[in-house]
Amino acid sequence: MSYWNSRGLRGSALEETINFTNDWYRRKGLALLQKIPTPITPIEVDHAAHAIKRAYFEKQSTVDYIGAVQGIPICFDAKETGAKHLPLQNIHPHQIQFMEDFAAQGGIAFLLVHFTVWDTYFFLPLEVLCDYCRKAAQGGRKSIPYSAFCERYRITELSNGTLDYLSAVDKYLQDRSRERKTAQGEN
Repeated sequence: MSYWNSRGLRGSALEETINFTNDWYRRKGLALLQKIPTPITPIEVDHAAHAIKRAYFEKQSTVDYIGAVQGIPICFDAKETGAKHLPLQNIHPHQIQFMEDFAAQGGIAFLLVHFTVWDTYFFLPLEVLCDYCRKAAQGGRKSIPYSAFCERYRITELSNGTLDYLSAVDKYLQDRSRERKTAQGEN
């Protein structure tokens, strides 16, 4: 049985920003995305502080967010790192499997990564993540270096405090369409 020990609010600012962004996208009629709660059962609660001190995971979680953007199903997990790379140990095999299964059904699956050291955000396509995971399983690097993140997929923070990650999703879809046309011999 897996147990959870609270170590503060890791990633909570990123989650709050994404939730704010998703609400803004919903109000604009651009997308409908929902935070997927991690199913836990509390076993030790600090009632005075209204906080869960210890809990166990009821089952493995999949991704942080799931929904649709203009009729296109998407799911993603948000990751934050203070390093100059993204450690693969923070991405669990069952999460990757879920994203692969989701993509096999025609959805778009990705990571939204925040490098706190540079305060930069990136869209990381599932294919890139899977490539690094395969190489790591064969004895290669156990992290994704900052240099592997495509500048084209950098996510900008708008003046209203939202993260414009849908622009990166759109660029990714354009790139995939272009790649398909090239593979089919079209120009």
